[in-house]
Amino acid sequence: MPARPPGNLRREEWLGVHERGSPALLRLMAASSLRLGRRASRAVLHAVTAYYFAVAPRARRASRGYLRRALGREPRLHERYRHFLHFATTIHDRVFLAGDREDSLALSIEGEALMRAQQASGRGAILLGAHFGSFAIVGAVGRRIDGAHIAMAMYEDNARKLRRLFEAIGAQSAPPIVPLGQVDSMLRIAERLDRGEFVGILGDRSLGGDARRPVRLLGERVLLPTGPMRIAAMLGCPVIFMAGLYRGANRYHVVFEPLADFAGLHGADRRAAVDAAIERYAALLDAHCRRDPYNWFNFYEFWDLADPEAR
Repeated sequence: MPARPPGNLRREEWLGVHERGSPALLRLMAASSLRLGRRASRAVLHAVTAYYFAVAPRARRASRGYLRRALGREPRLHERYRHFLHFATTIHDRVFLAGDREDSLALSIEGEALMRAQQASGRGAILLGAHFGSFAIVGAVGRRIDGAHIAMAMYEDNARKLRRLFEAIGAQSAPPIVPLGQVDSMLRIAERLDRGEFVGILGDRSLGGDARRPVRLLGERVLLPTGPMRIAAMLGCPVIFMAGLYRGANRYHVVFEPLADFAGLHGADRRAAVDAAIERYAALLDAHCRRDPYNWFNFYEFWDLADPEAR
């Protein structure tokens, strides 16, 4: 579980916050989960969650601060634990998704018609999410919509962890990944969009030097990176908001909502459209945080505490 270092975590410092665990433990947990099945292996998951909840005080503080904002009141102890358990569950369920055992999960989709219409248009689109809910569950949607190809754009560290998971369970085919932060990252994204594919990107964290825009989230100021939206604007493609929400037991609800379309925009019009799209992205994230508060998985101080109002 990520833990927040002292003080406000600035810009890309989240990259230095390491997750506990080891490849050997991952292999053991993955193998035992597939052998026991989802229901039986959740007993171990509760034990692991309780352990991390007990030994991660900084993550607990960050979780409590977030829940206070999302719930509009002081969270109770069982609600704070539930927040950790939601995160652990989405990680655990990656095992079943990667092992082609997604039939153990009940999946509903909101916005499927939007995805089908976008696919029928022949134009690719960027699916913009956040560290909110399960990114992996969105990939399962591609198998539900015939012919829909969804690639995940992510930084190398996250891609490495995903590859380790597939290796741990002996999966034959990993989902396509577009590496971010490389010289040809934009070209690779453009190639997939030109083929009419979807490319998923998480838009709430940034790497060094990225410009950020102040917006309001849960009533306080945050600084969101502008990079993902500027990529979409430069490529002139549509952007669709996505979220894979865990709703208890084995239930997931995947949401797709229209966010922006940058086709034909240039100069000042394009810059204004980027700003408006980031504001809408923040507004959608705000609404879903209030509706499904336990799906927020930034376990560090996310808010801009330099802002007097936030402080």
